Amino acid sequence: QVQLVESGGGLVQAGGSLRLSCAASGRTLSSYVMGWFRRAPGKEREIVAAIIWSGSNTYYADSVKGRFTISRDNAKNTVDLQMNSLKPEDTAVYYCAAALFRGWDTARGTYGYDYWGQGTQVTVSS
Repeated sequence: QVQLVESGGGLVQAGGSLRLSCAASGRTLSSYVMGWFRRAPGKEREIVAAIIWSGSNTYYADSVKGRFTISRDNAKNTVDLQMNSLKPEDTAVYYCAAALFRGWDTARGTYGYDYWGQGTQVTVSS
């Protein structure tokens, strides 16, 4: 089992920044991919970014490219999402997720992840 706990959400004005953090525990994550997802009101959950735990390969949704950065800290067992130039449309509950890495086709999909955090609210005001 993998336990994931997100932190860092909050309220920010458009153009501002927030940094989300996901603390992982329970097992060695060297073969895992870590993802950040979000669900906005009335919309389906979508992937925001993902990173392979043991490498540097990353994936970003087109809507966040150039604004968000995913990173991991092996020593702390955390995966962070730095969000800059935030827009009102970024408002959502953000979730951290983990899965054994089976290729990027699976890692880019919502249903390829086995473990999920409880979510943290991000609200961007206009």
